[in-house]
Amino acid sequence: MTIRPFHPRLDDLPRVLPIFPLSGALLLPDGKLPLNIFEPRYLALVQDSLAWGRIIGMVQPVKATEDGSAEPVFDTGCAGRISSFSETEDGRLLITLTGICRFRIVEELESARGYRRVIANWEVFRQDLEPALEVAIDRPRLMAALKKFVKLHNLDINWKAIESASDLALTVSLAMACPFEPPEKQALLESVDAAQRAATLITLMEMAVAGQKGAGRTLRQ
Repeated sequence: MTIRPFHPRLDDLPRVLPIFPLSGALLLPDGKLPLNIFEPRYLALVQDSLAWGRIIGMVQPVKATEDGSAEPVFDTGCAGRISSFSETEDGRLLITLTGICRFRIVEELESARGYRRVIANWEVFRQDLEPALEVAIDRPRLMAALKKFVKLHNLDINWKAIESASDLALTVSLAMACPFEPPEKQALLESVDAAQRAATLITLMEMAVAGQKGAGRTLRQ
């Protein structure tokens, strides 16, 4: 069981939530997402969030664009608490979001200081706030798929850290870090529970490897 000493309660979560649309960026409960903030509207978002509970909603645009400012977003995202914060000499903010709870967008409100805001429904994902229980996965299958996926994408992996990580921590970090397409990231986010997310993660890696092999056979024919 994972203890979360700084996690908010359901009643502490805001009804009006600032959102940061970012294609390909996945935040999950108990995950940690570092962000380099430099655009004025998102500097304003972070500054306001520091004063109002330190909570930011991460969402993906339905269609990837250069800035995602006015594009429709998926209706499910994950809120993160600003758990670390530092300033740079050139005016950027370096923050880390710790995932706390997913949310569903009820409606979008008028923007504030350039950033977008929504009314969030937390109730449907209230289980995210409960102490995280370990999940049993088919670790040999996961490791076999991961090794092929890493080779396919030429990724730099800390294998010692992977071997020592719990099943839950490993599947959260891999789901967030692996270079999946936005719809695949969204499928991981919207998994019913950690066990389904782990199974989806393995399937996505296996499909990526199988698809590459199929493409290679086609090219050689």
